[in-house]
Amino acid sequence: NPYHPFNSQIKWEVARWAKLCGATSTAFSDLLLIDGVSERLGLSFKNTNELNKIIDYKLPTGRPKFKREQVVVAGESFDVYHRDILECIKSLYSDPDFARYLTFAPECHYTDEDQTVHLFHDMYTGKWWWNTQKKLDQHCLGGTIIPIIISTDKMQITMFRNKSAYPVYLTIGNIPKEIRHKPSHGGHILLTYLPTTRLEQITNKASRRRSLANLYHACLSRVLAPLQHAGLEGINMRSGDSALCCCHPLFASFVGDYPEQLLATGIKFGDCPKCDVEKDDAESNTVPLHLQKIGEVLDALAALNQGNLAFVRACAAVGIKPVIHPFWEKLPFANIFQGVTPDVLHQLYQGLVKHLLAWLEAACGATEIDAHCRWLPPNHHIRLFTKGITTLSHVSGIEHAQICRFLLGININIRLPNNLNAGRLLRAVRGLLNFVYLAQYPCHSTKTLQLLDEALDLFHENKLIFVDLGIRNNFNLPKLHAARHYPLMIMLFGSTDNYNTEYTEQLHIDLAKDAYRTTNHKDKFAQMTCWLKRKEKILRHQKYVTWRLAGGHESDPYHSRPPDMTFGREQVMTKHPSVKSVSLEKLTTDYRATHFRDALAHYIAQQTRGNDPAPLHGHALDALAHDIHFPFHRLPVFHKVKWCSVDARGHGDARVTLDSVHAKPQRKFGSRLIARRSDTALVRLHTNSKDLRDFHVGQVRVMFTFPPKSIPLLFPPMVHLPTHLAYVEWFTPFPPAADRNSRLYKLSRSLRRGETVASIVPVADIKRSVHLIPRFGVMAPQEWTSDTVLEDCDTFWLNSYIDRYTFSMFR
Repeated sequence: NPYHPFNSQIKWEVARWAKLCGATSTAFSDLLLIDGVSERLGLSFKNTNELNKIIDYKLPTGRPKFKREQVVVAGESFDVYHRDILECIKSLYSDPDFARYLTFAPECHYTDEDQTVHLFHDMYTGKWWWNTQKKLDQHCLGGTIIPIIISTDKMQITMFRNKSAYPVYLTIGNIPKEIRHKPSHGGHILLTYLPTTRLEQITNKASRRRSLANLYHACLSRVLAPLQHAGLEGINMRSGDSALCCCHPLFASFVGDYPEQLLATGIKFGDCPKCDVEKDDAESNTVPLHLQKIGEVLDALAALNQGNLAFVRACAAVGIKPVIHPFWEKLPFANIFQGVTPDVLHQLYQGLVKHLLAWLEAACGATEIDAHCRWLPPNHHIRLFTKGITTLSHVSGIEHAQICRFLLGININIRLPNNLNAGRLLRAVRGLLNFVYLAQYPCHSTKTLQLLDEALDLFHENKLIFVDLGIRNNFNLPKLHAARHYPLMIMLFGSTDNYNTEYTEQLHIDLAKDAYRTTNHKDKFAQMTCWLKRKEKILRHQKYVTWRLAGGHESDPYHSRPPDMTFGREQVMTKHPSVKSVSLEKLTTDYRATHFRDALAHYIAQQTRGNDPAPLHGHALDALAHDIHFPFHRLPVFHKVKWCSVDARGHGDARVTLDSVHAKPQRKFGSRLIARRSDTALVRLHTNSKDLRDFHVGQVRVMFTFPPKSIPLLFPPMVHLPTHLAYVEWFTPFPPAADRNSRLYKLSRSLRRGETVASIVPVADIKRSVHLIPRFGVMAPQEWTSDTVLEDCDTFWLNSYIDRYTFSMFR
């Protein structure tokens, strides 16, 4: 029985639903009290308490139990709910789901046989693992490093009443990053809930802050203490495939936002938590950077034995607060200043991009910026802010990322006050956006790290435009300074998706907010940990049931390889047409395929020549097309083509839609009229070419297929006809060079004798959607709308920021 301790599938499914799908304990018990429900389902439990007993005593758990300890700080005791960190590490390391993916040693990856271009992606390709392995081998030869990644973030768990939680998460660098950053894979484990007291009984604010910092470090020191011996001497652990290794769990990196970084390192607010740069020099892009010297800091912390005054002076001399025994003080090979990692979410999106939006609003005016946002044409990657972006409040990181996708294009040709040169503004914006996009590459090389430096240099070379506009008088921003550390951190710990705080945001919902909602709000952490233990048991049993039902087969061997920028994807069309039969007249009127008949006749005329290597052009093709007569009056039409992800790296990733192109007529939805949509796309003109000159941008008006009975009437048997075709209206070819300031390509409608140039192409030649931003000019016409701007405007900028592949292609 794969469902044991449940006797049947239905009993297991009911139990799983009760614990994972949001029904409260009382509601579930009330459901089972309804006369006949429990009997008809054949359940062995009559209420929530009986179900909980089955889960508590009969289901195995792969995660260690929580325990409560008291930590005394300043004469006051605080409860800390935590798990044994070594058991947590063993739980992740020995998980059968991760066994085939684990890495046990550092590796060097290169793009060339001469090993001149180094690659950095997963943590095991970074220099930290190499350097630490060498240090460990001097102490204990042949040990396997388990890089410990700690994430902390104090958070609100209620909308009102100001209730908070302070979860600490743990993961290990041996697990590939693509698995670690998906909460559903269980690559993170909740290590502890730290106390959330505000110590309001301490009236002196400075004393209160010191006490809170000491409490934080005292609690984490207690939780991480087992790493001191295990890190040096090693412990034997078995991975999910039963391989036994002598493992050394070593603290590697700390993931948190700027306040968390300051709290962990003991650095004062406004200073850099990594290096010793002076506050007044933080805005410079040329001042040399030197990481804080961990040896000197440890010597200062040891001065605690010499008395309070000597301790405070020693800490001030090395630039840290007088924190009593920080959690990293005795951890082997630990360097907290090196281990503080970049934070894309808070440093870039919620930091630099947020600042940039405020500067642009002050420079260009909210009215014009919002108008340009409203007139953007639709695209799969673009969120249309119909009310503009300057009035948004509490903007999330996701919304800032969505704004970045069109931010540069909407500011081209906007007039600045006092007729200042807008070119410098565009170059500053481009430099910052390029840095944001480059920083998120899933795989870096020594060349892309150089591009990262160049992007930041571009911003610094042009940032004084904001001073000339009276918007800023300095750029001493800690988050701007932090950008200078990105190249070094990527070389040490791999690409930024190894340690982005964005991935723990979902864990807040799963492991803190949802847990709090199940409590009665009294002694909340005891109830939260109990609920979490049961949820983890159900999730583990669900994996076991799935494995048993699949036959219990072992997975195929896994071979790691560097990620690329292509997002393995495949083109997908619906099995059946969106509309089975559309008349040729309606294609001309409703779909705006004005020259559909002529384009289709030219396509048929060209295809009837079979494998003739010399295609017809001009009058010869026109004459042949003139004699084509269609054996149909209606065609089946498709309204969308999409591109779905492929699990190229074998991590069992779910299939998701990455891109799509729509070609829909105007239609009614209830009483509402939905406008026509004809997306623009990038079409490859020559097979397997990667040269930009072999791609054209076109507006897809219609996607269709020939009626089967008409094919033998139109084409000879030897012609291999594509299944799906598209009617495309073309834009001009790409110019030799992009715009000097924005680096965007300028395009316009391709015309012949005043008429739009159009043709029929295989849908398979459509490679992806593209987004065109109208050339607004100094004052954009008020009659433009998002639905009609592609027809109303004459000139466009090709938006290269809609996704990272488009960015890398047109950069």
